[in-house]
Amino acid sequence: MTQEQHEQWDSVDDYFTTLLAPADETLTTALRDSDTAGLPRIAVAPNQGKLLHLLAQIQGARRILEIGTLGGYSTIWLARALPADGRLITLEHNPAHAHVARANIARAGLDKIVEIRVGPALDSLAVLGAEHEEHAEHAERAARPEAFDLVFIDADKVNNAHYLEWALELTRPGSLIILDNVVRGGAVTDATSTDPAILGTRSALELIAEHPRLTGTAVQTVGTKGYDGFALARVLA
Repeated sequence: MTQEQHEQWDSVDDYFTTLLAPADETLTTALRDSDTAGLPRIAVAPNQGKLLHLLAQIQGARRILEIGTLGGYSTIWLARALPADGRLITLEHNPAHAHVARANIARAGLDKIVEIRVGPALDSLAVLGAEHEEHAEHAERAARPEAFDLVFIDADKVNNAHYLEWALELTRPGSLIILDNVVRGGAVTDATSTDPAILGTRSALELIAEHPRLTGTAVQTVGTKGYDGFALARVLA
């Protein structure tokens, strides 16, 4: 990637964002306060946030699970797509990040429909799984009433396959699963890599390819976040 290429990617992203995903004060402040608190600058780009928002709307999502909150920027984009009685649960390992996210989400007026659970995501997912089963046991019909309609996975990449397996447990036929940062600057193609993030990402992609209850694809992207991409999977019956 040359400097000229990166500048062109930035320019195109700026054009798309200004035209189709203009910032508002709430989103701008969420990013600013995340920077002030020293959070890493790894939130989704504005046009990617708008994509998450549109996917949630297209999905008709009423319940969303997010794995990896950071400062709550993507959380706000997703939660804004929910109906008034919708619910979003977001999992964050770092208490300091969760503190910033709570303030950002409250400022957005979304704290009534967004719940942040703090701790290792695999532990939080196990608790969610137990709650899920409890609801199913008390339901009058076989369908699980607390299933998530959309899951956005954007946390540590080492556990991507584990997160995906939990997403399958907590969703329903027709649910949508989005897995971010799957290209890793092109390194995802390296079958000999020993990088845990690459291994975790490849395992998740292979799971999408092989699992009988999943169908999906992956897309490369370039822009202000560099060279990366995401995978999109639909849960089958």
